[in-house]
Amino acid sequence: MFCYLVELYTPNAAWQALPAAQRLSFLSAIGQGLGQLSSQGIELLSLAETDTAIAQASQHQFLGIWRFPNPQARDALLAAIEASGWYQYFAHMNAASGAGTVDTHLAALAAV
Repeated sequence: MFCYLVELYTPNAAWQALPAAQRLSFLSAIGQGLGQLSSQGIELLSLAETDTAIAQASQHQFLGIWRFPNPQARDALLAAIEASGWYQYFAHMNAASGAGTVDTHLAALAAV
């Protein structure tokens, strides 16, 4: 069963204080790691700037949306993100779920 991860993140003061060469070096390493994910069945659906012109928009500047073949693959990506040092440079929020249906979702909402 597929599972999903949505990341929301914004560069923090530590990122903004890094010299350009260090930023590029860090991002190069991230890019190399991203290139290896498809072999694990991890699908990158989107990495983009957020659209703040919509109703109830997140104030985070960027988002990532991922699909995984199982929770173990998701957890492996989350561990790699943490190990990379990503969280020291970005205010970051994760939301994860399994696949869902409208009926199951509406029933869960009704039960709350």
